[in-house]
Amino acid sequence: MISYDVIECGQPLVKSERATPRPVGDQVLVRIEAAGVCHSDLHIWHGSYDLGHGKKLSMADRGLKLPLTMGHEIAGEVIAVGDAVQGVTVGKRYVVFPWHGCGECSVCKRGDENLCLAGKSMGVFQPGGYADHVLVSHARYLVDIGDMPPVQAAPYACSGLTTYSALKKIPPQVLRDEKLVLIGAGGLGLMAIGLAKAMGSTGVIVIEPDETKHAAAMQAGALAVFNPRQDGYLAQVRQAAGGAVWAVIDCVGSSQTVQAGIDMLTKGGQLVQIGLFGGHIDLPTPSMALRAITYQGTYVGNLRELQELMQLVKDKQLQSVPTTCMHFSKAFTALVALEEGKAVGRQILTPEGA
Repeated sequence: MISYDVIECGQPLVKSERATPRPVGDQVLVRIEAAGVCHSDLHIWHGSYDLGHGKKLSMADRGLKLPLTMGHEIAGEVIAVGDAVQGVTVGKRYVVFPWHGCGECSVCKRGDENLCLAGKSMGVFQPGGYADHVLVSHARYLVDIGDMPPVQAAPYACSGLTTYSALKKIPPQVLRDEKLVLIGAGGLGLMAIGLAKAMGSTGVIVIEPDETKHAAAMQAGALAVFNPRQDGYLAQVRQAAGGAVWAVIDCVGSSQTVQAGIDMLTKGGQLVQIGLFGGHIDLPTPSMALRAITYQGTYVGNLRELQELMQLVKDKQLQSVPTTCMHFSKAFTALVALEEGKAVGRQILTPEGA
């Protein structure tokens, strides 16, 4: 098999060739037909997250070992299974749930493997999707995609799942009654617009500084898009939201975006942060209680939520976000484009390319 690996953080990916693994026991071998390139791959590739004030969160300290095949948005065809596998059919296509836990702790047994402190996420702590094949440790991590194209299905493993889980954290009545404010119109943001509508949102207002992405946000179904570099944009957002902002989902997660999101909340409002851009904020503690606001983080989602999401996509016949397909060998090109802000929607690595 061929993979494109991180050998040294911050350096170009390296093509590697090795024997294609053979599944045993509960393992499943998937021939990858689509692998999304996610913004969090940039942090993994760089080897750290920015904590603000000159501090970094080291991926090595979290257990990252090199070389690493990144990629956690994976869809493809099952071509071999171990002798203990049940419920998975060779020749069928699936999307892979990549957020594996230890499987033994109370968190995993509750079904929240994505929150396991000893996580074994694919593309982070075990080989992922920047390759032509991947070995999945257990058949339960595969979700049937039916006739859905793998290129559409792959992003649901991360950008779809993450935004779906974030939207579920907003009370359904608030989602139905109040306009949702969404910060960022990248792959996550565009995914969130469509899912919010499918989940009953009364409308989505987007904040995005890159005006080349405004058209994509409107095409995805946003009610309005505002540039945060324009004077008075916060007042314009509040007005578009009906005078009060009750719910914000921040797909960026920088010092500036989180602060702006908190500042625009009405009393009792809620901010859910998805993005991992990096930074630091200071919160006066009395205001949290006096304003009764909620600032909550969310980390991808669990297997049950991915299964729910894929059913929702099928039931509502949701359209895929804008995608750019390229050959697996262009994985590093895709990373660079993402870092430079040139990617609109999702970049997908495939065996055939564009």
